[in-house]
Amino acid sequence: MITRREFTAALAGSAAAAEEFPLVDYHVHLDEQITLEKALEISQRRGVRFGIVEHAGKPELGYRGMLSTDGDLRGWLDKLAGKPVYRGIQAEGLDWIECFSPALVAELDYVLQDALTVPQRVFRGTGGDEPLIKLWTPAAKTLEDPQGFMDRYVDFHVELMRRAPIDILANPTFLPAAIAKDHAVLWTQERMEKIIEAALRYGVAIEINSRYRLPTETFLRIARKAGVKFSFGSNIHGPDVGRLDYCVEMARQLGLTHRDLFAPAPAGQKPVERRARA
Repeated sequence: MITRREFTAALAGSAAAAEEFPLVDYHVHLDEQITLEKALEISQRRGVRFGIVEHAGKPELGYRGMLSTDGDLRGWLDKLAGKPVYRGIQAEGLDWIECFSPALVAELDYVLQDALTVPQRVFRGTGGDEPLIKLWTPAAKTLEDPQGFMDRYVDFHVELMRRAPIDILANPTFLPAAIAKDHAVLWTQERMEKIIEAALRYGVAIEINSRYRLPTETFLRIARKAGVKFSFGSNIHGPDVGRLDYCVEMARQLGLTHRDLFAPAPAGQKPVERRARA
């Protein structure tokens, strides 16, 4: 069992501790291969602190291990209590907050969410919020109107940040395989700025994602100039979890320091609490 003292010593003794910015991977998932104990061992060995998340929202979304009730969330918080990790969730859907008591959500260190699960109306421009389409799956393999999709997709990012009390926007600027080759063309400056402006307005940090190597340096430079905060996330399953190569590369290119990076809000200042007072 890794103690907090051992974890701190590993950080202090690693080359990573000498960086101008702290190394925290806020996008870590547990599974059969990466148990909590294995994650703690990798975290200590790499000198990267982990923020561990579990999918959370309505059960019909179909994620394994989905947290859908206060009892589920209480069990998740208790599982990670006392461990040298940040405790988070990866929220799913626009109505995930309805599953939980706001006071219990406020016990989390942070809430992370992406825009990769979209309603039918976003993907095809027709229908309502059902069925939901997961953009990384074969369900998103055919896209007849890329420009129309992009406009709706950007609007969905803004809607998500407006409606959901989240800390981090994960997997930013991800595109389904059908149009991924046109990433540089489809992500115009106007579209990038719309998401960045929303992140700034709603106090949401933008993840630099090591798995997908996103967002691009162009996006990140615009976001930094606007004053947006950033987080690091591997979102890598398996033994490479915690590898932040792209995150570190971009942080160095942009000259980021700890002042540019997300840190969990203190008690009383969580997004779910701030929005309740607004």
